[in-house]
Amino acid sequence: MEIKIQSLGEIRQAAHQFVEAMGENTVFALYGKMGAGKTTFVKAICEELGVTDVITSPTFAIVNEYRSDESGELIYHFDFYRIKKLSEVYDMGYEDYFFSGALCFIEWPELVEELLPGDVVKVTIEECEDGSRVIVL
Repeated sequence: MEIKIQSLGEIRQAAHQFVEAMGENTVFALYGKMGAGKTTFVKAICEELGVTDVITSPTFAIVNEYRSDESGELIYHFDFYRIKKLSEVYDMGYEDYFFSGALCFIEWPELVEELLPGDVVKVTIEECEDGSRVIVL
């Protein structure tokens, strides 16, 4: 599936399409260059899922936890950009998150590739020359 975002004003509509396409999947690995819009897209997805808390990048915390006010669903948002060694991910108990059944959105998954579940959904976000984004899952 491919979702095109022409401008930031279309991100909620794109998040809606993404949520509709998620199915029963729970772990999503978001690939894209720095500045491609991974965090912005995860924020829009969380809002679409009914999270009303302030949604921020987990760059320094590594993981942020949210709960949908509508469904009560638990959502984890990871940013592994600052991970230097896999032992850091082991120490944080990644299995408790990835295999919990809760939704997991993972930025910079290439740094923990070997730890990702076999059923992870790979999502690529690419910035086009005109500033639009293409999301492929």
